[in-house]
Amino acid sequence: MLQTPSGGAGSGTAARDSGLMSIGTVLNVLREEFPEVTISKIRFLEAEGLIEPQRTPSGYRKFSAGDVERLGHVLRMQRDHYLPLKVIREHLDAMERGEAVPLPVVGRQRGGEDALEVLEGPTVARVGRAELLAAADIGEAELAEWESYGLLVPLADGSYDAEAVTVATLVAELGRFGIEPRHLRVMKAAADREAGLVDQVVAPLKRHRNPQTRALAEARTKELAALTMKLHASLVKAALGLRLP
Repeated sequence: MLQTPSGGAGSGTAARDSGLMSIGTVLNVLREEFPEVTISKIRFLEAEGLIEPQRTPSGYRKFSAGDVERLGHVLRMQRDHYLPLKVIREHLDAMERGEAVPLPVVGRQRGGEDALEVLEGPTVARVGRAELLAAADIGEAELAEWESYGLLVPLADGSYDAEAVTVATLVAELGRFGIEPRHLRVMKAAADREAGLVDQVVAPLKRHRNPQTRALAEARTKELAALTMKLHASLVKAALGLRLP
């Protein structure tokens, strides 16, 4: 953790802020591991009580190294374990008290003896309805509404792809800004069209009998998906006249 150098009573604000970081600096530090994080996301996590940065007399946030480390833990548990913020907050608070608290697992799991091991890699991940509600910290009414607009679609067995947790979390965060699920139908339609374009390109490879060619189809799908998402983000920024990292 960064240490703030001590100073005399007249050392002023500069000394008090020494060793602390602005929200912009924190954003740059976190983006190395979390490229999608935004200032709004950091402010949202502060509003939810996950971090408590210091404030200057003029109201600017100042973050310690401990704050940044805690933010990293929060973002990692959201990304890798699909945990709701309430569970993350309780887990981190317990850790700071020195308690040995096992991390709850929601989402990508193995069966059998490895049932509590979180999986990495391309393994197909599914979550049940109850797990999705808990991970996104939403209620049945909200989920039903989002399903009615096609934002979330259950699989044939009633479960959901693990990516549904991310979708639900983002829909909930947008709702805090007054953006309702019905407003997001245009985004869903655009995503479906982009997915259709990618699928059209890789379809011949998917139909091939050679396992190596089908594996190439999966790799090509991921590559094209990443490119289309980057293009989509850039087009939105350009349309809004924004200059963002």
